[in-house]
Amino acid sequence: MTKEFVDVLVIGAGPSGCVSASYLFKNNVKVKVVEKTKFPRLVVGESLIPRVMDHFAEAELFDALDAMNFEKKLGARFIRGAEICNFDFSKKFGEGWDWTWQVPRADFDNTMAQEIVRKGIDLEFETEVLEVSFEGKKSKTIVKDKDGNLKEIHANFIIDSSGYGRVLPRLLDLDTPSKLDPHSSIFTHVKDINREEGEEGTQISFDILETEVWLWVIPFSNGNTSLGVVGPTDFINSLSENKDNAEALRNAIQKSDYYIKRFKGTEFLFEPVKLENYSRAVKRMYGDGFALTGNSSEFLDPVFSSGVAFATESGMLAAKLYLKESQGIPVDWEVEFTQYMKRGIAVFTTYVQEWYTGNLQTLFFHQPENPEVKEKICAVLAGYVWNEENSFVKKHDHVIANMAYLLNMQKEQSPE
Repeated sequence: MTKEFVDVLVIGAGPSGCVSASYLFKNNVKVKVVEKTKFPRLVVGESLIPRVMDHFAEAELFDALDAMNFEKKLGARFIRGAEICNFDFSKKFGEGWDWTWQVPRADFDNTMAQEIVRKGIDLEFETEVLEVSFEGKKSKTIVKDKDGNLKEIHANFIIDSSGYGRVLPRLLDLDTPSKLDPHSSIFTHVKDINREEGEEGTQISFDILETEVWLWVIPFSNGNTSLGVVGPTDFINSLSENKDNAEALRNAIQKSDYYIKRFKGTEFLFEPVKLENYSRAVKRMYGDGFALTGNSSEFLDPVFSSGVAFATESGMLAAKLYLKESQGIPVDWEVEFTQYMKRGIAVFTTYVQEWYTGNLQTLFFHQPENPEVKEKICAVLAGYVWNEENSFVKKHDHVIANMAYLLNMQKEQSPE
C-alpha cells in the first residue's frame, strides 16, 4: 500500500473543503483533498447568502466564481397568499456584502474544485475514505480510489468537509439527534419556459403553502429554475400515496396560487430527489487532530439558505486555527471554534424554529412595516449572525416571540 504525507487532509471538495484547502494552500500548507464523488454532481443548497462572499474572497475563489455569471441574488421574497414580504440585502443593519448568487450547485462546486486544482492543490475525485485512526493529533487515513487501489494518507490534521457523507461523525460515532423537528424536502430543476422578464423572473422566492410547508423557487442564469417543497416529514410523505417524488412535487405546485400558472405541467429535468429528516447535529465539532465543518457537523434547514454559509464559515475558521496552531500559537478549539460556531448556529436555529411556529411569519407580513426591525432581520438573513450590535442577533432567543406576541395582541384588540 502506498503512503502519502501531508500537513492537512481535507475530506470533501464542496464549498467548505475548497475554502479550507485554498486558504491553507495560499499560506504554504501542504494540503490534500479527497472527494468520494465525480464532479460535476447534483447537490442541494443552491441559494447562497451574502456572508459566503467574504469567505470566497478571502480564499481567492471569488474571481473564478464571478466569471461564471451566476444569477445575482440581491435579496429574497416571501409569499403568503396575497401577502408579499421582500428583503433587500442592501437595506440591512450593519456592514457586509449586499448580494450573493443563486446557483446550480453542480456547476458552482465544479468551478471551485477546478480552480483549486488550477492553483496546484492535490485533489483526488472518486476516492473514498474507508477508515481513520489517530495517534495523538496525527492521523492515518486509508482511502480507496475508483480502481480499487488502497492508499495511506498520513496527516497532521484532518478537516472533514464531507457534507452529508459525514465521514468522521460515522467513523468516530459523533452523530447526535438534531434539536429541530423532522422535516423533509423534494426538489428538481425545470426549464423555466414561462419565466417572466425582469426581476419577477429571476427573484428567489419562498411561497408559504401552510405555516410549516413552503415551496422554493430559485431561478438560475442558464434559464433553468430549482423547485422544491419543504414541510414536516409526515406531510411530505402524504403528497403521494405511491411514494412517487414527481407526483408529490406536482401536487405541491398545485397548492401554490402564485406559481401554479408558471410551473403547471412543466417538465422536470431530472427525477425529483427526496431528502428525508435532513437536520443533523454532532456530539462535538472537533477533537485531537480534526475539525468538522459544514454539513458534516450541523445542518439546520433550507428555509434561510444558511447551509453553505455555515459550511464556508466553519471551513475558513478551521483552516485559520490549524494554521495558527502549526505556528506554535496556542488555540482553544472549544472557545475559538465550537463556541464561536455555536453562537451563529443558535441564532439561525431560533429563526428556523420561529419560522415554523409562525412567529417570524407574523413579523415578516405585518403592516405597516417597521423599517428598523426589517433591517435587523435582513442582516440575519444575510448571514451576519455574529454581529451582536444587532439586537435581533443578541436577543434572538426571545425578541421574535415577544414581538410576535405583541403584534398578535394588537390585532386582536383592534376594531374590525
